[in-house]
Amino acid sequence: MTTTIGTRNAGNWAPVNEEREDHALTVRGELPRELNGSLFRNGPNPAHDVPNAHWFVGDGMLHAFTLDNGRASYRNRWVRTPKWLAEHDAGRAIFGGSGFSVGKLPDAPPATGTDGGVANTNVIWHAGRLLALEEAHLPIEVDPRTMRTRGYVDYQGGIQGPVTAHPKIDPVTGELLIFGYSTTGPLSTGMTYGAISASGIVNRFERFDAPYSSMVHDFAITQNYVLFPILPLTGSMDRAQKGLPPYAWEQDKASYIGVMRRDEPVGDIRWFRGEACYVFHLMNAWEEDGRIVADVMRRESPALFPNADGTRGDPARQHASLARWTFDLAEGNEAFTTTYLDDLASEFPRIDDRRAGRPNRHGWFAATTAAIADGTFNAIAHVDHLSGRRGLHVLRNGDATSEPVFVPRSADAPEGDGWLLAVLWRAMENRSDLAVFDATDVERGPIAIVELPARVPFGLHGNWVAAD
Repeated sequence: MTTTIGTRNAGNWAPVNEEREDHALTVRGELPRELNGSLFRNGPNPAHDVPNAHWFVGDGMLHAFTLDNGRASYRNRWVRTPKWLAEHDAGRAIFGGSGFSVGKLPDAPPATGTDGGVANTNVIWHAGRLLALEEAHLPIEVDPRTMRTRGYVDYQGGIQGPVTAHPKIDPVTGELLIFGYSTTGPLSTGMTYGAISASGIVNRFERFDAPYSSMVHDFAITQNYVLFPILPLTGSMDRAQKGLPPYAWEQDKASYIGVMRRDEPVGDIRWFRGEACYVFHLMNAWEEDGRIVADVMRRESPALFPNADGTRGDPARQHASLARWTFDLAEGNEAFTTTYLDDLASEFPRIDDRRAGRPNRHGWFAATTAAIADGTFNAIAHVDHLSGRRGLHVLRNGDATSEPVFVPRSADAPEGDGWLLAVLWRAMENRSDLAVFDATDVERGPIAIVELPARVPFGLHGNWVAAD
């Protein structure tokens, strides 16, 4: 069988079936003593098999790698969503579907609810809460020490509806900035935007309409602006009712980027237009000489999704590479420009989060250096925008990397001074390691490896939470 992202029973795409705790893990090299805290990662890990259900809709499982004065431990737990609890009690799958859609199975017990949330995409720390996220539901709080699920968080009713899996934390104000899409019904144009203070108080929550229904996976902030990418991976209830893909690629539609000042109402969003493209993840954005600059992982067309007529897209156009969007804020301009910065097939861009919304010198991402068609990445890249240098560490023997996460040496260390953490799958041994790199010298290879006795399945996003 050919391994693909949609194949959940092959290689490291297959789920793991146990929750475990492993202490006093073997460390090769030496873990920096300043690395005290936990790397939390999230990703789909289906608890029950459902035919034709995509890996993306699998139950969320959190993985915690805790480092403490040179020692390392590991713990994993499923997020106990209402869906997971109902299926656990029933001993079987209750929710299923095809593709990316989640709904109750026809033979599901009638007494079960209709909440199919999976909380499987990202995990962040804000205002004293560890939050597991996916873009169709509210955040779910998890205890950072025990990983016990505490339940949905709506900030005392301050937010409603779906919340993005990619919120942004302003490093100066500490605000958590959020958005949601399809908020006025499935596959609708309704969107929301909100701001939650550093202490967890909702300061703003507003609704607006996008130019068309789109899968809006990520967005960007600057010091004074927010950017909403509405790209032609469109949602259509009419298509869904005809048995065609609910989300599909419409090449003939323009891309719209909504640019809004953070101190103005959503009714003042300014829409810039460009040629059709798709971006799952944005690296960063900032303001510069009357312009906004945004570095993104740009694709000519999206991977994983068909064309609107149900046909498959061209794989040659579906890989992402680091590109730069530039928006001239002068009156009357509606277009934005695109310049490619790198030619590597890549994804999962990260920065030193203390530079979010401000100009950044350093960036990191997972990359593919060979003709790999299974959705995995065999290299980790570092880009230095000041020197123009790109560093690259290529894995061997079919190994694959997850999203790399930057950890600063200290709160006041210079940008990029710290470490890069990544979970690696060792293909020949079918298990995983946690690798620690010098963040600005990844080509040297890991300075320390934490060996895990088990496998951490491929996941999506994660973040570091310091011990204090």
